[in-house]
Amino acid sequence: MIIRTLLLNMTNCYIIGCEETKEGIIVDPALDGQRILKKVEELGLRIKAIVLTHGHVDHVGALQEVREATRAPVMLHADEVAEMDESIKELSYSDTFRASEIPVDRLLQDGGKIEAGKVTLEVIHTPGHTSGSICLKAAPDIVFTGDTLFAGSIGSVGSQEEFEQLISSIQTKLLVLPAGTKIYPGHGPGSIVDVEKRNNPMLMML
Repeated sequence: MIIRTLLLNMTNCYIIGCEETKEGIIVDPALDGQRILKKVEELGLRIKAIVLTHGHVDHVGALQEVREATRAPVMLHADEVAEMDESIKELSYSDTFRASEIPVDRLLQDGGKIEAGKVTLEVIHTPGHTSGSICLKAAPDIVFTGDTLFAGSIGSVGSQEEFEQLISSIQTKLLVLPAGTKIYPGHGPGSIVDVEKRNNPMLMML
């Protein structure tokens, strides 16, 4: 499996591909669509899906440009559509983002599968940071965690209820993955599930 990380204005965009078929997936097209598209071209990939772990502005800044160039379907969790729509409206006031709305081609649900060649991503619904936040598990030992879980931290929340929801998502959906599962977060460096379980200060007291 091909995995490339692009750091775009402090947000990680991931390009995932099948080495055999050269079909690929873009996860969280943050700012700088030209860099994303250049890397896709360098890898020789045909993009089959654009997946958003959630709809915040810093994760969708290049969505319009990447969608128009690849003609790939946009996918995010059903509970996240309103969040993304608000971000698109905010971005529409900028000089580089022309659309006031971008349609979602597929609404994701927990347990759903996204395929590109022989690569399969399993949707893990992890509400807390936002109501429709998702993580994406690539068998056997890789998970893209968006803004749910970081190396040494967790996603931001706006209330005690959201904090409890986020912690529950992490405990029941991520910390139960095999200890050696590699974490690819939405911001910052990667990590490993067991390292976060033992050393993440936000999780050590659980």
